[in-house]
Amino acid sequence: MAKLFTSSIGKKLIMSVTGLFMILFLTMHMVLNFTSIFSPETFQAVCDFMSLPIVTIMTPILAAGFVFHIIYAFVLEIGNMKARGGLKRYEVANKGAADSWAAKNMIWLGLIVLLGLAIHLTHFWSKMQLQEITGGEVADPNMLLGQTFGNIWILILYLVWFFAIWMHLSHGFWSAFQTIGWSGSKWQKRTKVIGIVYVTLLMLGFAATAVAAYLRAHGYIA
Repeated sequence: MAKLFTSSIGKKLIMSVTGLFMILFLTMHMVLNFTSIFSPETFQAVCDFMSLPIVTIMTPILAAGFVFHIIYAFVLEIGNMKARGGLKRYEVANKGAADSWAAKNMIWLGLIVLLGLAIHLTHFWSKMQLQEITGGEVADPNMLLGQTFGNIWILILYLVWFFAIWMHLSHGFWSAFQTIGWSGSKWQKRTKVIGIVYVTLLMLGFAATAVAAYLRAHGYIA
């Protein structure tokens, strides 16, 4: 088990698998949030569904993979800095992939994602899921959407965060599949296209949710 965390292949495999957990978690989260665009009642109904036992068990597992992915990335980067005396490029399978801006700046993108996650947790998780765990009063999800995204500066901050996640995933999606052996040379270009399309739709879903919440908070839509 120790070799899995110390070998080069093991490190990339862990980052790939936990990265896929991150994508699954974000997908589930986006689908939930996107329902708020249709109506507050629909969003409330989906939030109630998320409280079912099977969902409450699955969500922390996916979220744990998300968090572990970020923490482990920083642990690896600190080790790289100590060993090489400076920042090291994100490890990829070939030089062409390493030449992309996202590949060269994965650690900085990860830092932005981490900071955005911390802000997001204070806005939503601490007032909903944490209250359920501690037995406190759970805030109304529709009210939280309006309060948070009704502020134009917070909306802009979230949109920047969504873009950083898009940049991170646009590289990480296909790289993860390549690392675990699901994307050979024949499928590499196809996987890249599929990944870019998928993460673009994913993050557009988040952005649309935030913008719709802003418009609803200011009475532009019902």
